[in-house]
Amino acid sequence: MNFVHFIVHHRGEIFAATLEHLWLVGAAMSVAVVIGIPLGILVARRPWLGKPILGGANVAETIPSLALFGFLLPVPWLGDRADRLAITALALYALLPIIRNTATGITGVDSSIREAARAMGMTDNQILVHVELPLSFSYLLAGVRVAAVLTIAIATIAAAVGAGGLGEFIFRGLAMVNDQLIFAGAIPAALLALGADFILGALEKRFRFVQ
Repeated sequence: MNFVHFIVHHRGEIFAATLEHLWLVGAAMSVAVVIGIPLGILVARRPWLGKPILGGANVAETIPSLALFGFLLPVPWLGDRADRLAITALALYALLPIIRNTATGITGVDSSIREAARAMGMTDNQILVHVELPLSFSYLLAGVRVAAVLTIAIATIAAAVGAGGLGEFIFRGLAMVNDQLIFAGAIPAALLALGADFILGALEKRFRFVQ
């Protein structure tokens, strides 16, 4: 059975695994964005917090993925369900580029623009919402883009703790020394990463042009 026939024969399983993969990535990215953007704003507002916040995110980024899953496994609430464990680990990996790019974008806004907004009577929060975030949105999207591609790739490791996704095919293929199974997981994951990179890259360029 060649690879095309294998894909056709197992299309239902591959489709279900792809949806599972997207669910893990989508949930992890949602958590990372909700946490990462406020932390990035905090780093931009309080530069002295940059080292501990970015340092902590950098440490999480450098831990090997299987090791991070292993470290989180004994945690009571996380260890009870594989999907919670996987989403938490993936969100930790996604934090660094989101925090860093958010902070870089906000600090890069021209100070004269801030002063003009302040002269119009805007408060710091209004300046953040109506001036700094819109002007730094392309930087923020660039961070989300990097985080999304990274998370899609690392999510294949989630199968090692039973969270499912396209990694199931890869691990089964490695165990059975079956290239077709490995490709059935690796190729859709690569296509998802390329698709996310293309879509978010196009949005990033559009907002950069608008700005």
